[in-house]
This record gives sequence, structure tokens and C-alpha cells, in this order.
Amino acid sequence: MIKTTQESLNSYHIELEAKHGAHNYKPLPVVLKKGLGVFLWDVDGKKYYDFLSAYSAVNQGHCHPKIISALHEQSSNLTLTSRAFYNDVLGGFERFLTDLFGYNKCLPMNSGVEAGETAVKLSRKWGYEKKGIEKNSAKIIFPEGNFWGRTLAAISSSTDPSSYNGFGPFMPGYDLIPYNDLVVLEKKLSDPNCAAFMFEPIQGEAGVIVPDSGYLREVRRLCSKYNVLMVADEIQTGIGRTGKMLATDYEDARPDILVLGKALSGGVLPVSAVLCDDPIMLCIKPGEHGSTFGGNPLSAAVATEALKVILDEGLIENAYNLGNIFRDKLQKFTKNSDLVKLVRGKGLLNAIVINDTPKSHTAWNICIKLRDNGLLAKPTHGNIIRFAPPLVITEEQLNECILIITDTLRSFEINK
Repeated sequence: MIKTTQESLNSYHIELEAKHGAHNYKPLPVVLKKGLGVFLWDVDGKKYYDFLSAYSAVNQGHCHPKIISALHEQSSNLTLTSRAFYNDVLGGFERFLTDLFGYNKCLPMNSGVEAGETAVKLSRKWGYEKKGIEKNSAKIIFPEGNFWGRTLAAISSSTDPSSYNGFGPFMPGYDLIPYNDLVVLEKKLSDPNCAAFMFEPIQGEAGVIVPDSGYLREVRRLCSKYNVLMVADEIQTGIGRTGKMLATDYEDARPDILVLGKALSGGVLPVSAVLCDDPIMLCIKPGEHGSTFGGNPLSAAVATEALKVILDEGLIENAYNLGNIFRDKLQKFTKNSDLVKLVRGKGLLNAIVINDTPKSHTAWNICIKLRDNGLLAKPTHGNIIRFAPPLVITEEQLNECILIITDTLRSFEINK
């Protein structure tokens, strides 16, 4: 029997998931029913600012009317043909995407992790066909702290025990190095069997780790020097999130392979893509890689409109300007704070580091209190809280959210 009282509605849905769903997530205890722009509403009708944006998938805001309109229009005509046939939407999307980012070709997929694995396969195939690496000897370098999904291929590059414990054996041919360490990187790139260096320009899941100024430019130079593919995982940092269309744009560090996802569809349905030039992309021949849903006409129509919203509404510039305001005000708060020891980020991808051990659950408790005060955020790696609102947020709304955040943090300092 379904309970219907407002008081029990949240509990009912949480218990339903606990009973019938896998326990592979630990959500913040709030049950959401509606989203619009920067706001979310729970089943009780309470309104919240969204400061996670579905891990930066909802850069354009929840249920953006132009994206939803594109979804409705295309879904009334054609949703899926598979790639066994051509459709009248995909080619236009591919032209738009490649023109926008400046590459010869794109390969559309669905989830971000599929795009990551596509980049890995392309890198290996290029290594064998173009660089002349001996069969089954290609190496791909990853930085420690990377995160690009939870498939076996992805967790084989992970340094997070919660991702890889109990799931071995792991994929060979991966090599891990410290993030933001150019000396070690150059040593690894000099290996003639090295095909690619795959990395996030800013490590999102690790806690918004921003590399030193000049790092991206040097990665580009070193990869060119040693004939190694620079593979930029911009699934979380791309599509305007950091105040540029791509985080690599900050240092004109054009990747050989660009990996996109999340906000590519505005959070409406799974769309990802890998972009590169012909000498790399055409290493893969018919039948060697693909996906039933990858490049479906519905996704192509939605992603095209989602990118147009980013461009037409000035969301990249908004992220840049409001990100500076956010960090400036939070950093002023930390000068007199024993609770927050660091604020970091670019654009509207930011994080605060709580001055406590991850096992203390202080960051989790702060997020519970933020929820009570009308703002939704989530901890990562125990004592780090990531703040990433939709890019449609206004300065007035941002300032209101900063007050919610600082008042909440201050209440924890008082109660310490």
C-alpha cells in the first residue's frame, strides 16, 4: 500500500529504492520530482538551488525549453534506426560538432565512459597503424586521481580503492603517474610504446584539482615532441563549465583526441562524442567499433540544440564571470575560517576542502544542512564539497547561494 502523507513521501521513495534497487550509490536523502533552470523541487514541494548540476550534465539548466522542444519535435518523427541505416539528422549534427570544435571527424556514443573507451581504442589502433608500435604492446598513460567511469577498462586506470577493489584482474597496458608532474610525464612519453596520455584538464571527481598554470601547454608540447596522442577528457570540464568552451582553451592546448559527454545533451538523455582528425579517426574501420544507440537521431537533435543554447545565451561568459565572484567571496570567508582550508576551481566548477578527516563525515553533514537551507551539493572524497550550479544562474541568485553556503559553514564553526 502506497503511503500518501507528505511527511512520509520522501521515506517511501527512499525505502522503495533500497528494497528493489542495487546499493551502488549513496544519495543525499532528498527525493526530487521537478527541475527548472537552476531549481529543483522535492516530492514535498520544497524548492532547492541545484549546486551539482548532475555532475555538470545540466549546464544549460533543468528542462531548458529549447532543448525540450527539440526533444519533442524529433521524438515525434524518428528516435532510433541503429547505424545499420543512415538518418536525416546525424550528418548535420556531426558537421555542427566538428565545425564548432575544429576537428575533421566525430564519433558519437552514449555515456561518458563509452566515449572514454572509444578514445582508448582509437589511441591503441593509431599506435599500431601510424606510430608502428608492436602488436599488443601499446601503453596509455593516466594521471593518478583520474575518473572516467566504472567499467572494467575505466577502473583499471583508477587509484580509488572504492572503484577497483574486488573487480580484478585489470586491463593491461595502462601506466599511472602523478597528476601535474611534467618531469615524470616526459619520462613516460619517451617510451616508444606510449600511444597516448589521457587526462582531465581539471580533475572533477578527485575534488576539482586544478593543475599549475602552464601545465596544459606543456602537456601539448611534450605529446607533440614524442609523437604521443594528447587525449583530453573534457566530459565534466567541457561545454562551458570552466568559463571556456573547453578547459584546454585556457592555454590553447588543442587535444589530438577530445572526449565530450554530460552537458552535450543538456542533461536530457545520454549523449557523448569523441572528436579527432582523419589520421586518427580513420584508423577504425567498419565493424570495429560502434553502438546501437550511438548517433541516434533523437540524441543528435537534442545535442545540437543543447550546444546552441550554450552559445546563444552567453553561458560560457556567465560561467567565467560568476566563477570569479564565487571564488572571491568564498576565499574571503576562508580567511577567518578554521573549517574551510581551501577554495579552488575555474568558472563554475569549484570545490571547498573541509579542514577535517574524510572519516569524520563533516562534509556530508554540511551537505545535509545545506539541503535543509535550500541548496543541494554532494561531497566527494570524504572531505571535499563540489559546487557546480547550472550555467544559467544569475549573479543575484549566485549571491543568495553564497549566503546560504557561508551561513551554513558558519553554523558548523559555532557548533564545533
